[in-house]
Amino acid sequence: MTNNRTPFLPSREDILAFIAREREGYGKFEHGKIGKREIAKAFGIKGEDRPFLKAMLKELEAEGALQRRGTRLRKSAVLPPVFVADIVSLDTHGDLVARPAEWNEAEGAVPSIHVLPPRQRRGEAVAGLGDRVLLRLESGEVPYTARTLKILPKAQNRMLGVFRANKDGHGGRLIPVEKKGQPRELIISEANRNEAQDGDLVSVELLREGRLGLTGARVRERLGSMASEKALSQIAIYTHNIRDIFAASVLREAEAAKPVSLRGREDWRDLALVTIDPADAKDHDDAVFAETDSNPDNAGGYIITVAIADVAVYVTPGSAMDQEALLRGNSVYFPDRVVPMLPERISNDLCSLRAGENRPALAVRMVIDAQGRKLSHSFHRILMRSAAKLSYQQAQAAVDGQGGDVSDALRTQVLLPLYGAYGVLVKARRARGPLDLDLPERKLLLNEDGTLNRVLTPPRLDSHRLIEEFMILANVAAAETLELKKQNLIYRVHEEPALEKLRALSDFLASLNIKLAKGQVLRPAHFNSILEQVRGTQNETLVNEVVLRSQAQAVYSPHNQGHFGLNLARYAHFTSPIRRYADLIVHRALIRALGMGEDGLPDMSLAQMRDVAEKISSAERRAMLAERDTSDRLIASFLAERIGAEFAGRISGVTKAGLFVKLAETGADGFVPASTLGNDFFRYEEALHALIGNRSGETYRLGDNVQVKLAEAAPFAGALRFEMLSDGSTGGNRMALGTRKSKSPLHRDNKPASHKRLLPANKSRRNRK
Repeated sequence: MTNNRTPFLPSREDILAFIAREREGYGKFEHGKIGKREIAKAFGIKGEDRPFLKAMLKELEAEGALQRRGTRLRKSAVLPPVFVADIVSLDTHGDLVARPAEWNEAEGAVPSIHVLPPRQRRGEAVAGLGDRVLLRLESGEVPYTARTLKILPKAQNRMLGVFRANKDGHGGRLIPVEKKGQPRELIISEANRNEAQDGDLVSVELLREGRLGLTGARVRERLGSMASEKALSQIAIYTHNIRDIFAASVLREAEAAKPVSLRGREDWRDLALVTIDPADAKDHDDAVFAETDSNPDNAGGYIITVAIADVAVYVTPGSAMDQEALLRGNSVYFPDRVVPMLPERISNDLCSLRAGENRPALAVRMVIDAQGRKLSHSFHRILMRSAAKLSYQQAQAAVDGQGGDVSDALRTQVLLPLYGAYGVLVKARRARGPLDLDLPERKLLLNEDGTLNRVLTPPRLDSHRLIEEFMILANVAAAETLELKKQNLIYRVHEEPALEKLRALSDFLASLNIKLAKGQVLRPAHFNSILEQVRGTQNETLVNEVVLRSQAQAVYSPHNQGHFGLNLARYAHFTSPIRRYADLIVHRALIRALGMGEDGLPDMSLAQMRDVAEKISSAERRAMLAERDTSDRLIASFLAERIGAEFAGRISGVTKAGLFVKLAETGADGFVPASTLGNDFFRYEEALHALIGNRSGETYRLGDNVQVKLAEAAPFAGALRFEMLSDGSTGGNRMALGTRKSKSPLHRDNKPASHKRLLPANKSRRNRK
């Protein structure tokens, strides 16, 4: 006869409370020594129920709620409600995993904490790998979950730097690559060298002992030689935790992929789609075509086609490539290399829209009227064959009559209609009134050995603007279609500026006798009217930069909040699935919503969409920082041989500690400590973005043209220190900025350079919208 009796057992909570009480000395058992026998005795559990107790205890132990030492059990140490932790890894879903910064291992194994993603609140901390954070416990039960309250300064027990061997060959020194808060160098004994060679980039842990007043360190990992090509970008890859090596499973999946046939697709191979990209681009994920609309009811209108590489057919949900792409979030573009989101077999081969080769694509055909307004659009899954691969310069030269190697047929039948459609779209852009900032972008040209050759500012061509407008229109069409189909998607969101930033901007503009409208709904047009007031004046670049700094950062979100900068009610990224995971999500959503295949977006809740959006937003910020840091290091290395040289520049930042100066020649940023400005004490006036001498009234202000001398360069840290040669102006409350009197005969009036960070050679402006 089967015994269906329910065993008499205490609850899990009762057992844990009992063990904790006994260990604290408040129980009746000797020294708090608790095992299964003591628990059974305390709760009156008889023989036939003891197997059930044993199973419960094993379950608690497996979850980490109990720790076993021999036959003795103890409750795992409890995390406090708020605690400091280090982000140490990602789980299989790409979520952050942390461990407490301080933990007594005598109380049990160090627990892992799942860090919940942020809730998209303005100002909420977004942590990343390697960060030290203040966490608030959300679940006190194993497995632990917590939310980030604050990102703390990084622990100083580990460091990245360049190993320099001693002349006698025994041991050496570490030159840190971090810019701030690090000692100038550390001692590494021969015993702690770990076979590091002179010039190696190494990761070290700091030691308490040292000699000659210097901190000691032990080499943990050798990352390669700084004498090799691409060494400076390797620093950024390591410090920002950029994933640069594909797992074997990902590469196998990519290599197994086969070219797609026409089956289930429309045949558009006879349509003269062309790619227009940077001259050194390796992947081509968009192609365009335009023709006049033959419909007599749409006189002056055009039909525009934008075809985008069909990545979704190769990268399917849940596959190894898909999981890796989500972890990467986007490709990272350094001046000396690209770290792709997808293996090259996909990004540079099967999905790259090469001229004369069959390629799968997701295309949108859009009809616009003579004023550039979109009348209708439709999406198609196609097989295409690009008619030509053109650079921006080639396309522009051909249209300007400087044909070069572009045929007359391509110019008249393809390029001129494209430019005609662009001219019509310009009308719609002007009517829409997006934010119209004018800040030049710089490009770093490298030598074959990876060192910097020179920095230049390429001209902004109509060919750049044409592609940008076509892509914006296609992105809007994607968002509209998915909304109409009630399909969840990830939007590209750009909120209006925060109130505190607007107050600061208003105070600054007031010092220039410019008013920012208050008490009304803010539109990009308000900023554009301010920019128009300063166009052609000495304050033009300065005001453009300050307006840029007042703007919010664009992010990804499953909730539509519009795009303030573009002045659009809805916007999504559709046009770059080779290098952005957000675009791949939008492609899958369109495939599902329009019934174009079985490889569409799987069922995803809004919460899951939000998690993906937060991850790829974080990845984008990480990539931008890594790219900027590498540019800084390349330029600092370039200037290291010019210590003592004098440069024209412009004040690009003002803090209590001193001035940041951007050089006109290279766009490099360096620092002038306030203590070196002269015999006066300089106070910081935040509203004026200025340092003002207490006695003299001498003023250095954001945007001032100055002459500086290079005093120090730290190539591995990407840091420069300058000495100020120019006198400050007199009168801290002046309404206009004049040219500074220079202490150097080399001074000349230079147009200020851009504060906007350097963009890599194969990255165009449209990627950041």
